[in-house]
Amino acid sequence: MPVLMLSQAQLSWGDLPVLDKADFSLQEGERVGLIGRNGTGKTSLLKVLSRLVPLDEGELRIVTGTRCILVEQEPILPEASTLLESLYLRAGALFKGDEPTLFSEKALLKAYMDRFGVDGAVHPESASGGEKKRAALALAFALKPDLLLLDEPTNHLDIETIRVLETLAQEEFRGARSLIVVTHDRAFLDAVATRIAELDRGMLRSYEGNFQAYEKTKETELYAEALQRRRFDKFWAQEEVWIRKGIEARRTRNEGRVRRLEQLRRERQARRDALSSVRLSLDAGERSGKVVIETKALTKSFGARPIVKSLDLRVMRGDKLGLLGKNGTGKTTLLKLILGKLPADSGTVKLGTNLSVAYFDQLRAQLDLNQTVAQTISPGSDWVEIGGVKKHIMSYLNDFLFSPQKANVRVSTLSGGERNRLLLARLFALPVNLLVLDEPTNDLDIDTLELLEQTLADYTGTVLLVSHDRRFLDNVVTQTLAPTHYDNPDGTWREHVGGYEDWFRATTSERLTLAKATKEASPAKPKRVRNTATQRVRLSYKEARELASLPTHIEDLEAEQVALTAKLSDSEYHKRPVDEIKRDKERMDELVPLIDAAYERWESLTQKDELSKRQGLGAS
Repeated sequence: MPVLMLSQAQLSWGDLPVLDKADFSLQEGERVGLIGRNGTGKTSLLKVLSRLVPLDEGELRIVTGTRCILVEQEPILPEASTLLESLYLRAGALFKGDEPTLFSEKALLKAYMDRFGVDGAVHPESASGGEKKRAALALAFALKPDLLLLDEPTNHLDIETIRVLETLAQEEFRGARSLIVVTHDRAFLDAVATRIAELDRGMLRSYEGNFQAYEKTKETELYAEALQRRRFDKFWAQEEVWIRKGIEARRTRNEGRVRRLEQLRRERQARRDALSSVRLSLDAGERSGKVVIETKALTKSFGARPIVKSLDLRVMRGDKLGLLGKNGTGKTTLLKLILGKLPADSGTVKLGTNLSVAYFDQLRAQLDLNQTVAQTISPGSDWVEIGGVKKHIMSYLNDFLFSPQKANVRVSTLSGGERNRLLLARLFALPVNLLVLDEPTNDLDIDTLELLEQTLADYTGTVLLVSHDRRFLDNVVTQTLAPTHYDNPDGTWREHVGGYEDWFRATTSERLTLAKATKEASPAKPKRVRNTATQRVRLSYKEARELASLPTHIEDLEAEQVALTAKLSDSEYHKRPVDEIKRDKERMDELVPLIDAAYERWESLTQKDELSKRQGLGAS
């Protein structure tokens, strides 16, 4: 059953058509990933669907009684003394009912805040962008909407929180509940989306399946579209040659052909040509020394909190090192230590010879908001030099999708995505052999993100990269640096070969092995018995049989886990059907709590059995 329907929708901002007779429907239980280039109107479409922005023409129908919640890209939280109170105010009349109901709703909110790691006692004004986003997400889930609209929910979230969001979206938005999410996070779309909707030149096109399925279909579609256009343009050119032959062509017997040519001209004029793409090129400049960075016993703490402890690290020319860790782990601090922007408590940092460094700041603090776009790239000159070749500033800005009109506007008027592109344009105009990127993917559309991936992969210099985009890390980095104790960092860091998935598989296997060894080595915890003289304990017949069968059951679960891990690690695994990949991932997520529960049950029954034997009762 459709939750909503959009029919012949028209919406424009000035001369820019956001929706052009667009049609769209959403079924119950669907999770739709909404994608498209920056500036195509994805956020505007979400506002239309949440009835915050009216259509110019067309119709939007939503099933009566549907509770629709929108989480904005930058959530605005009402003024209050605490973050929790601010969320109560944001919920407004949606928190209503008698006292028991209200108590239950607030308890549910606190439970989701715990899931997202939100401290309700924090003052809203001191909360970071990530904390506000997590708080708004917690409230949205607590309100149990029939339709949830998310605008770039993974921005400013660390990987662990993104995984929490993935799990909740998969678990809760099925059946009668639906989800539409705008995101550039391709791994998130692969895990969550059941359908991809692409907003392109005012039209909405749907593709069944997740992002991987969309990529395959889109590749075929674009090839067919390009072939059709080449045929059309060839035929149109032939007809134009014919019409120019003069009066002979306009005889009565050829009037039909003339009318057909006029129709061809109208079709060509109305044709939606593909949007231009960002063109990236990166000048590695002069070659650096073989050893680019070397640290010895590098140590830094803030008060009693260790950020890095006794780090020995060597980065070689051409390495692409990715830094992993939860928000607050100290990734940005570690970058600043390495670059000499922050003094260490002890240890040394040695930078290699002939280094030229460019630093991409996630806060984009390097941009002067009062400067124009052109001044940011080339102050006092109309030319930039890329790889020894001079290029006019307007042409260079066009490569990054800045029109001549945009060249003279102030940076303060640009969107987040435009500021990111501008900072990349500024850095890429410099000959650098060490590129340091701190969260460069925020606010970038998927097309630009994939092009940035390719540019960095082809780059001959050295890269230090902080990112929470798992697929981006997998496609760019050659090794990763992550806290040794990821969940409870103590300042020690460890280097791993490969990208995010390589790190995840390795550390997951290590954690499972450690957990098993701990269980096997730890002594049984005796249960407290108030009065063993009067309170006798014994296993029931059913419990005795369960205890006998549990070791085999645990072994079977662990064997399945090992086999599934090996399957997921196969280099050809990504070629398998999407449904199979989804089932395997869901089963892997199920196995960990099942194994833990089986071990806990075995320990409990073993302790009970031992106590029973000490009492001389045995099993009955």
